[in-house]
Amino acid sequence: MCGIVGLFIKNPALEDQLGEHISAMLVEMSERGPDSAGIAFYRNPTPEEAVKLVLFHPDEDFPWQHLAQELERELGDKVELEVRASHAILVVRESLGQIRAWLHARHPDLRLMSAGHAIEIFKEKGLPRDVVRRFHLQDMRGTHAIGHTRMATESAVTTEHSHPFSTGLDLCLVHNGSLSNHNRLREVLRRDGIEFQTDNDTEVAAGYLTWRMRQGASLHEALDAGLKDLDGFYTFCVGTKDGFAVLRDPIACKHAVLAETDDWVAMATEYRAIARLPGADEARIWEPAPAQVYSWGRH
Repeated sequence: MCGIVGLFIKNPALEDQLGEHISAMLVEMSERGPDSAGIAFYRNPTPEEAVKLVLFHPDEDFPWQHLAQELERELGDKVELEVRASHAILVVRESLGQIRAWLHARHPDLRLMSAGHAIEIFKEKGLPRDVVRRFHLQDMRGTHAIGHTRMATESAVTTEHSHPFSTGLDLCLVHNGSLSNHNRLREVLRRDGIEFQTDNDTEVAAGYLTWRMRQGASLHEALDAGLKDLDGFYTFCVGTKDGFAVLRDPIACKHAVLAETDDWVAMATEYRAIARLPGADEARIWEPAPAQVYSWGRH
């Protein structure tokens, strides 16, 4: 099962409404994924010399302020902090590699949900409406977002196994379907330096795209290559700093719908999620073709 939603705001005047609309779309997909839910938002971009991290700890009383102060002493620089339930957003002026090494050494109980200049991932176990309320996702503003409601079929119902998955700066992926060669591919990617936190096949697909793009491929080229290298059936929605892309496998047994107006582009597993958007009755609506990459972005 599982449900996917994505929304790219073309009209900047609507950016204040991103959280409201993507949250409503996510809740509409509850029947397709009642186990867990999550949304990746792209908002509040940092300066190039800084990196934004979203960290998770299962204890909502975790002392995030103490962590930020500890990190400030380590770096000798100010750390920006925002706490949302079990997640915390930190903006630091240091390389991601050094921050990850410090976290592994000092706080191995923390999970890195996302890293980049604009991306913020929030995901948890539970019904989509409860996840939205817990993180106040309806209040978010931003340029675009992708979300997922999960019905677990291959791995445990945990926060870590929830979607979206992020394996590279500002890149994340949500997935409806199943990959058959993810275990073998995970080992190949690990040898080339891609890190994984779970046994979920979707994280492997995200890692594959990161690996291809590190080799110099564009997102479009990486997705095209995946048509040969990723064995299985799937619908992908991929978020990047500038926009998002959609791809169905060559058989396309997992359904998806795209819609576009002058104000926005939306993607969902079912049209009823898109129908909630303003102007949906006048949108151009179509089913994405098999093995064809669709993408939108600022550039």
